[in-house]
Amino acid sequence: METTEDQLILATGGYDHTIKVWQAHTGNCIKTMRFVETSQVNALDRTPDKTRLAACGYQCIRLYDLESNCTAPVINFDGVQKNVTRLGFQEDGNWMFTAGEDHRVRIWDMMSAPPHCSRVFDCQAPVNAACLHPNQVEIAMGSQNGGVYLWDVKSEVHEQLVPEVDASIQDVAISPDGHYMAAANNKGNCYIWQLSSSPSQHLSTMSPKKKIQAHSRSILRCKFSPDSRLLVTTSGDGTACIWKTEDFTKWRELSIKNYWVWDAAFSADSKWLFTASSDGIARLWKLHTKNCVRDYTGHTKAITALSFKDEIVAD
Repeated sequence: METTEDQLILATGGYDHTIKVWQAHTGNCIKTMRFVETSQVNALDRTPDKTRLAACGYQCIRLYDLESNCTAPVINFDGVQKNVTRLGFQEDGNWMFTAGEDHRVRIWDMMSAPPHCSRVFDCQAPVNAACLHPNQVEIAMGSQNGGVYLWDVKSEVHEQLVPEVDASIQDVAISPDGHYMAAANNKGNCYIWQLSSSPSQHLSTMSPKKKIQAHSRSILRCKFSPDSRLLVTTSGDGTACIWKTEDFTKWRELSIKNYWVWDAAFSADSKWLFTASSDGIARLWKLHTKNCVRDYTGHTKAITALSFKDEIVAD
């Protein structure tokens, strides 16, 4: 793997209450930051300008400066209750969204000092997942009562559907080209919808596309590749499966036997995949060969979240 710059950063966090920052191309840990002693790291995301890293966990959201030697958070977000399960940034960094087990998805105004919550959506059930549509206006959400929601942040218009009763939605994803939405549940199933929009509608139309019986145990994460041609699902069954979006057939299966695969992230060219697993190791895989080419070792407990958003050039 060749890099376009020296600052290719992988961030990982987990049950050992630490967040580690790695040089992705060397495997060297360049910074370790303490998280909250009472919480695992549920999700990580970098600001669009790549200077800061947001992390969330039990009753906490923290923002860290990646450019300084300081390992303490520069901003603590106040007033959040229960587990905060997901977070992410609008493409210009003007606002951040968070989802949590307090039933709410929040919009945080990042242009104010300190950031404040400017909008709230109540899902009526604990929210396990949320992601932002590439149109930067709609947010998809998945809840523990099986509901999948699509919410237009500007108009407040929303829609709900339940693809499978008595199943908890563990993750949701929207492809970068905006064509597909995926929702994965605790029964190992992943549901795909085709998304379409028109100028007269505030909200995308969701048309059922496919049900994938992807894993034998709960799915933990689902994410589309940057080129929208692949979908990864990670599971408690010890695998990360790669699906081709042209027909949603399985293309690759990466195995980390006897361990949960908690999270995954594609490289910018969609040829490499990072995984985070319960053995405390993050891995880099070359998808074409299914080979693990690098381990990132240093966490003492399960890695439950990772973030990687830089450009990679494959050799």
